[in-house]
Amino acid sequence: MSAPLQIGLLVFPRVTQLDFTGPLQVFANVPGAKLHLIWKRIEPVPSDSVLTLTPTTTFADCPQLDVICVPGGGGTDDLLNDDEVLDFLRRQAEGAKYVTSVCTGSLALGAAGLLKGYRAATHWSAMEMLSQFGATPTKTRICVDRNRVTGGGVTAGIDFALALVSILLDRTTAEAIQLQLEYNPAPPFNSGSPDTASADVLALLRERGASRQARRLEAVARASARMM
Repeated sequence: MSAPLQIGLLVFPRVTQLDFTGPLQVFANVPGAKLHLIWKRIEPVPSDSVLTLTPTTTFADCPQLDVICVPGGGGTDDLLNDDEVLDFLRRQAEGAKYVTSVCTGSLALGAAGLLKGYRAATHWSAMEMLSQFGATPTKTRICVDRNRVTGGGVTAGIDFALALVSILLDRTTAEAIQLQLEYNPAPPFNSGSPDTASADVLALLRERGASRQARRLEAVARASARMM
C-alpha cells in the first residue's frame, strides 16, 4: 500500500476563509490523503470573517509534506517579513512534490524566494507585485510551472485544487470530486474580473481597498528588499 499524500495548508490570522476552505473541501475528498492545518501554535486562528480556524499541527511538528499550500487574505501582509513563516516554507519546499498557493498566498511564496524564475498567478489586485520577487505574473486562474502551482483570487482556489488533484492522481478522480461538490458555477453577474466588471464597480472596489493596498505595497517592498 502506498503512503498517503501529505497535504498541508497554512492557516494564519486574517486568512481569507474561502481561499482556505475551497481547496480544503476538494482535498478532503482525495482518497487516502492526510490533511494538515498548520500554524506556529495549536490555538484558534481568526479568519477574515466570523469563522475561527483551529490548526492541527505546528511548524515544529509538521511532517514533510507532498503539497504545501499557502492561501491568501489580508493577513498575508504580515507573513511577508515573518522569518519563522518564511523559514518553514523554505524547509517544506525542499522536499515537497508541489509548492502551491491561492490568491495572495503567492506573495508569501515569493517572499520566501520560492517563485524566482517561475510563472505565478495571484489575485488581480496583487498581480504586478509578483515581479518584485523575481516571478513572472501570469493572468490566469491556474498557473502550473514545473512543481509550482498557483491559483488566482479566492474562488480560483477550487479550480486550482481540482487541477492539482488531476496532476497528483488522475483526471477521473478530479472530475468525480467536482461532481461530488456540484461545482458547476453560473454566476449571476459578469463582474468577477477587472476585465469584465464595469468601470464604476472597479473604481468602487479600488477606493474601498486603497489603504489595504498601500499597506501591502509597503510590506512587499520591505520583503523584496530583504532578498537582495
